[in-house]
Amino acid sequence: MTPELHRPLPLRQIPKAGTAIVVEASEAEREALARRVGLPAIAALRCEFMLHPLPGGAVAAHLHLRAEITQICVVTLDPFAATLVEEAHLRFVPAGRESDDPDPEAPDEIPFEGEAIDLGEAAAEQLALALDPYPRKPGVVDPGAAESGPAEAHPFAGLAGRTRPH
Repeated sequence: MTPELHRPLPLRQIPKAGTAIVVEASEAEREALARRVGLPAIAALRCEFMLHPLPGGAVAAHLHLRAEITQICVVTLDPFAATLVEEAHLRFVPAGRESDDPDPEAPDEIPFEGEAIDLGEAAAEQLALALDPYPRKPGVVDPGAAESGPAEAHPFAGLAGRTRPH
């Protein structure tokens, strides 16, 4: 099945010095991608990739993603416009050669098969990862926080400053 945002790039087109590629989603791609990630709408999606080939057929990528989206507020259920800006470091690696390194600071790895990487699918995945799972319309306060009133003292606050008997 072809992804909603499909931009295959043959590995042979990435020069040793690296290259910059821009992926912009068309209206039809944005509509399909919005359905996939559960958004009412994506008004714009642009992802700039800086690619550098690595030994063993891997490709290092730095991306800058910018999206204009419509989300639904979890408190009011009202739609609202939001701008997402995301930076990420990725590594496209031949399938089966993914790292076992659990380092959370290491670049995310995207396995690929064949002689091309799909920059569109990478952009779609980064968009999905950047979404706030509990979006709130600007200015909306958590109703639970408003009802709790003034902060109560910690139950052991009275013990502060007391000394223990020796």
